Amino acid sequence: MQTYHNTVSGKQTEAKEHQEIFNPATAVSLGMAPLNSEHDVDLAVEAAKHAQKSWASVSDQERRETVARIAQVLEDNSAYLSGLITQEQGKPLSGPGSRFEMQACVGWTQVPSKLELPPEIVYEDDERKDVLYRQPQGVVAAIAPWNWPLMIAIWQIIPAIRMGNTVVLKPSEYTPIATLEMVRLINQVLPAGVLNTVSGDGRIGAALTSHPDINKIMFTGSEATGRRIIVASSKNLAPITLELGGNDAAILMPGTDASAVAEGLFWGAFLNAGQTCACIKRLYVHEDDYDVVVAALGNVARQTPVGDGMDEGNLMGPLQNKMQYQKVKELVDDARGNGCDIMEFGDIPSTGYFLPITLVGNIRDGQRLVDEEQFGPALPIIRYQTLDDAVASANHLSAALGASVWANSAEEAESTALQLEAGTVWINQHGAIHPMVPFGGNKASGYGVEFGIEGLKAVTQPRIISIKK
Repeated sequence: MQTYHNTVSGKQTEAKEHQEIFNPATAVSLGMAPLNSEHDVDLAVEAAKHAQKSWASVSDQERRETVARIAQVLEDNSAYLSGLITQEQGKPLSGPGSRFEMQACVGWTQVPSKLELPPEIVYEDDERKDVLYRQPQGVVAAIAPWNWPLMIAIWQIIPAIRMGNTVVLKPSEYTPIATLEMVRLINQVLPAGVLNTVSGDGRIGAALTSHPDINKIMFTGSEATGRRIIVASSKNLAPITLELGGNDAAILMPGTDASAVAEGLFWGAFLNAGQTCACIKRLYVHEDDYDVVVAALGNVARQTPVGDGMDEGNLMGPLQNKMQYQKVKELVDDARGNGCDIMEFGDIPSTGYFLPITLVGNIRDGQRLVDEEQFGPALPIIRYQTLDDAVASANHLSAALGASVWANSAEEAESTALQLEAGTVWINQHGAIHPMVPFGGNKASGYGVEFGIEGLKAVTQPRIISIKK
């Protein structure tokens, strides 16, 4: 059985304890992943701190060139890492699956390698000139989730090192292997200590985020864990970028052609079996359009094969872990017990954490499947009478990561989009993130942004040089 390792100061490290990782589709063992101690966290942070000043002193152009080399490493190893993602996380190789995730890793690495953030003259007159410089924050603690384990890790790693920071990354304890292997490969082109890893559960995450030598925290995950990280950061006063998931609402405008938007709505909701922060989690449909929309979504669902992601014919995989499987099943069972219409599609394997593609009708605000983020392949479809009703329902929860409005024309949707409380509101698409477009949540979905120039600024600290003439 293969044993995987952390990377600290450019070297593979041994751990005293390990955990076995299993394929969520087949229950086949993938190997042993390291379980670290708080002492291991100290060593990784020390390595990052030791490397940071020399890395920051490297020219901006050289750092950009290094990041471009990382993109090539990711490209060259895409097939290997895609296979690991599918076996460990569950998403299929095909469609919007693990190959898609690796393409995103490459793209979100290439773009920062081409961006510049030069000094900016913020004020000048006859007597003075004030110039704003962007300096690295130091050592970044990055906590990555299990749903897009490599892509979201790249979102955290690349801007940080691009701007002269060093990183200690903790992958999710559910999906450590592919991430550890990606970091091992990236280290082939990085100076020792620039990118390090630690592995384990929330105890290790807490030790990392509260460490006195951490200067910035980046976290994607649950609201509950995000709140604990905020408390932990009081020990080092590190600024935080938090993406805490969402319960994204989509509003279908009255009279919208259901056949034209059905596929976009479907994948907006069921990408990665619904295990995506910015997936449609609630769909609001006008009462006059309800039956047509449900039928159109059902037609797409019937044509979507579910099964082991290593089979090229499958487009949807399992839930990643037993905890999530049981949560989604419980929410659907609750809706069933409350008289909702449960429409299930597809033949699912008997082995693995598979649930059928599920549309849930005759449901309303206040029921658990609507008010709680399901993070799985079950979509509640809620009738509304007026657009004001739909907007009020969409905004009534504390989650506010994304939202979308669907209409026969974009112009028809804009005024409604402006009323929705979310970090991003898409029109006639959902979850359409881009490496140049800032992305982040509102309300209980977190704060701070990632991507593009604003994402680079988020991993720096401003320094003003004020000159008397």
